[in-house]
Amino acid sequence: MKIRNNTILITGGSAGIGRGLAEALHAEGNRIIIAGRRENVLRETDAASPGMDFAVLDVENAEAIRSFADQVVKDHPALNVLINNAGIMRAETLTADPVELGDAEAMIATDILGPIRLTAALLPHLQKQAEATIINVTSGLAFVPLALTPTYSATKAAMHSYSQSLRYQLRKTSVRVIELAPPAVATDLMPSSRSNPNAMSLGDYIHESMALLKADPSAAE
Repeated sequence: MKIRNNTILITGGSAGIGRGLAEALHAEGNRIIIAGRRENVLRETDAASPGMDFAVLDVENAEAIRSFADQVVKDHPALNVLINNAGIMRAETLTADPVELGDAEAMIATDILGPIRLTAALLPHLQKQAEATIINVTSGLAFVPLALTPTYSATKAAMHSYSQSLRYQLRKTSVRVIELAPPAVATDLMPSSRSNPNAMSLGDYIHESMALLKADPSAAE
């Protein structure tokens, strides 16, 4: 992926890793569109980095994704990079009686179905670009699950597998697929995440990720 002169859509771009990537890529000379559920937070992020664009999107809503994709392509015909970053992470007790499935279903809808649906909706457009990239943000938990968050870990393992298959199927096209698998990063993904003494700082993570992208633009993972 070239590091500048792209038009980039980032889901979950108003907070955490998504916001960090949005700000860093914006500073490199890219046009950035951040998407998320909370318009007020999107506006705050946009105001902090003048020149960004934003759009409201609930990635749990299949119909909303289809209409959003049509509109974002209409508004930004040069769109050539999709960063699937939006996600939710919740602890679960699988031994509860009864087991509460609401959180598991929400994570599946947001963390797997959301990026798959948005990728499918935008892929015809991306394949028309001279150079295009899809970046799927997964997690180290795709490889070593955290028992406290079984469904979240499973969604990231699924996105890792999906990214591999997507990359292979797109190998003869102009679209490249990159998997970004963060370690524990100090964000607000869970109530304890920001204060985790073992978590990498957000600033350090974004700095390292940008350095890796610059050092090896053809990297797959």
